[in-house]
Amino acid sequence: QVQLVESGGGLVQAGESLRLSCAASGRTFSRYEMGWFRQAPGKEREFVAAISWSGRGTSYVDSVKGRFTISRDNVKNMVYLQMNSLKPEDTAVYYCAADQRPISTWPQSNGMDYWGKGTLVTVSS
Repeated sequence: QVQLVESGGGLVQAGESLRLSCAASGRTFSRYEMGWFRQAPGKEREFVAAISWSGRGTSYVDSVKGRFTISRDNVKNMVYLQMNSLKPEDTAVYYCAADQRPISTWPQSNGMDYWGKGTLVTVSS
């Protein structure tokens, strides 16, 4: 069992940065691929980024490549999403997710093993 708690959301202006954190509980954290999804108002939840259990593999949706960086700390059971050059279209609730499937499958998936409750990111223009 893995429990996920996100933090770090807030209101920022376009061009600014935020770092989201996801605290995971459970002794098997390092066995899970981890990642982030987001859901904007009136839209379906979409994949944002994922990182392999070792941290050596990452995957991003095209719209955030070069601006967002995902990382993890398997000692602290933490996953991070550094978001730079934020745009109004990044406004969404961001969800942390854990799953044992390879991160290559994540962009086409939405039914992850575990989800956090989400943290709201609002980017004003």
